[in-house]
Amino acid sequence: MNSTAIINNDLGFAGSDDPVELDRGVRNTIRGISLSILTIGLTLARIKADKLFLDLGFKNITAYIEGLSKDTKSDRGNIFSWLKIGETYIKYRDDLEKIGFSNDDGPTKLPYLEQALENAPKQEVFDKLMLMSQRQFKAFAKSNKGKSEEAPPLWEIRGNILYMKGQRAAIINRNLGRRKTKMLMGALRAACRAIERRGCLVAVHLRNWDEVEQFEPAAKRIRSRIQKK
Repeated sequence: MNSTAIINNDLGFAGSDDPVELDRGVRNTIRGISLSILTIGLTLARIKADKLFLDLGFKNITAYIEGLSKDTKSDRGNIFSWLKIGETYIKYRDDLEKIGFSNDDGPTKLPYLEQALENAPKQEVFDKLMLMSQRQFKAFAKSNKGKSEEAPPLWEIRGNILYMKGQRAAIINRNLGRRKTKMLMGALRAACRAIERRGCLVAVHLRNWDEVEQFEPAAKRIRSRIQKK
């Protein structure tokens, strides 16, 4: 996606493609002209994502921020924090736009958004993002208050997605067709059951369902005989 498209037009210089204009806008904003932390963050995120720091004579974003800190007499830690704000806004832009989040709602809360989403339900997190102060939201994000006490299952399948301990592990493309999808999902279930039982999984290729019907009872008898030894 073109990085220009991910920034609102009302952010002024932040929507420019000119690295010099972006750099000048950040510097002027840091110095106190039209102060907007969200605008600074989005601009820094663009400079990093599009590697525009190269056009400004810096080898990487860290070197650019070091130079920016020195030239504007700003704390480098604050600038890195503003960068994080911009990157977080871009990553969760759709959700933030849905709730009407803006610079007036406290962009300094954004660096804690991902941590909060790990510990609490999504709807609760975005509700608190709008209602809480920065200090309150930071404390909420760092707590495990919203996390379920029950551990996630070792594995589960939701639709065409396999999750292992709550983490997405595999996705089967539905466009493969019903037969192939069913076969692949069955293979995933068998693999998960083997992992759950700390066993081994052996794949046997059979040509058709007639062979499967003949093979299954014979395989069960052999397995039972082996395990009795």
